[in-house]
Amino acid sequence: MKYGILKGANKAFVSIALIFILLGTLALPARANPLTVVAFGDSLTQGYGLRSDDGFVPQLAQWLYDNGVQSSELRLINAGVSGDTTAGGAARIEWTLTEDVDAMILALGGNDLLRGIDPAISRANLERIIQAANARAVPVLLVGLVGTSNYGPEYKAEFDKMYPELSAQHSTLYAQDFFAGLLEADGTVDRDAVRARMQADGIHPNREGVRDIVRGLGPSVLELIDRARNAR
Repeated sequence: MKYGILKGANKAFVSIALIFILLGTLALPARANPLTVVAFGDSLTQGYGLRSDDGFVPQLAQWLYDNGVQSSELRLINAGVSGDTTAGGAARIEWTLTEDVDAMILALGGNDLLRGIDPAISRANLERIIQAANARAVPVLLVGLVGTSNYGPEYKAEFDKMYPELSAQHSTLYAQDFFAGLLEADGTVDRDAVRARMQADGIHPNREGVRDIVRGLGPSVLELIDRARNAR
């Protein structure tokens, strides 16, 4: 009999404890879902020729963490495809921008430049990508490149102006040059220093080069994260 009373008391105690646990859980604020940021680009984004931890996206994630963005607050997706042109990006943007994507780093155009594709075509493709993001209210950081003179001054001028003009037209955030972090503090180029931070092909950065590129782009990515948070 005594055992039965004690057993019933234990059941009552457990029930009361569960009620308090449930009420306490309901009283806690719900944790916000982490922001999902897509790094949408080519081999520079994908991390060509590097160990997985040394690529652009992993090093950017570490830089953001070191600068106050907790891992639980951010999910950074590597959507870089080696060899991709702006046309390739435009072809895959619709299925890349899933419902959980909150912001996008857009870094395409390098392969267009290497192939001498008409900047008008590249511009139209980039615009299609930006419009797809705008239609979903996804903030964009457009990362530009500085054209070479291989195809003449007119080509370079058209290529160089498409990024800032698109950014202004569509109100994106804008970083002028993916490689800006490799420049000296005064904006000049130390060719030996740049060469030391590139892979043997002279096109893709090595681990140290990516580190400096991330340092250059990091503040713009922080702006993108702030804009995405405010848009929620």
